[in-house]
Order: sequence, then C-alpha cells, then structure tokens
Amino acid sequence: MLLSTKGDYGVRAMIDLAKHEGAGPVQRTEIARRRQIPESYLDHLLAQLRRAGFIRSVRGPGGGHMLAKPAEDICLLHVLEALEGSLAPLACLDNPEPGQEAICGQEWVWQEIYDSMRSSLSAVSVAELVDHERRHERDAVINYSI
Repeated sequence: MLLSTKGDYGVRAMIDLAKHEGAGPVQRTEIARRRQIPESYLDHLLAQLRRAGFIRSVRGPGGGHMLAKPAEDICLLHVLEALEGSLAPLACLDNPEPGQEAICGQEWVWQEIYDSMRSSLSAVSVAELVDHERRHERDAVINYSI
C-alpha cells in the first residue's frame, strides 16, 4: 500500500485537531502552518473529513475546525478510507464477482494481506497517534545535547 499525499496530509490534520481537542475550534491556517500542508489543499481535505463525519466546522470569528467525536473513537482505517477510498491491493477484494476466484488464483494471498492491514489500521486510534507524537517530541527534547 502506498499512501498518497491526500492520506498523509489528512492524517496530519486529524492529529493536529486531536492535539488541540478541547481548546475550541482550530483555524485552518494554524493547521497548515504546523503540519506543513498547503492551505488550498487542506481546504479540500477538511471538507472531505467533514462530509465523512470526522470533523465539524464553526463559521465566523473564533471559528475553525474540531473533531466531531473523541480522538479515541476515530480509527486510522476509517480516516484513510474516507480520504483514499478503498485500500485493497486488488479490485477483486472489495467487489468480488462470481467465478472470479478461478481467474484470480493469487487472490487469497492478497486477501490475507488486506485483512491484516485493515485489522492493524483499525486497531490504531487518532488518540494513539497523538500520544506517539507527544512521546517522540518529549524524547527529542530530552535527548538534546550540545
């Protein structure tokens, strides 16, 4: 699986919103600056994430974006599928046609890989991504030396 820029940037935005959960709406310009995402591209991603039900937007002064549900309840698999579409390595894994097994003799190998990947991605929440990032930031500060 090769994650596109859309998936990468979308997950970055979700992590940023989760890190600021409870602090009110986060402005798009701040997310873009902190996560190094072009603002125009981020607009499209935020709209897609909003349509998928992961975030909500607040208009007006003091407005911005925030998670629509707790970061613990948002799994990486669902975010990536909302942004990327199917993550299946073969089209026949998502929509198998009758009799296709005879044509696609390798299908079982890819099905096992696909199922394993989906299981792994569904086991990771956005909150866990935030925790991992915070640990990494702490370790970077602690290991700083001259």
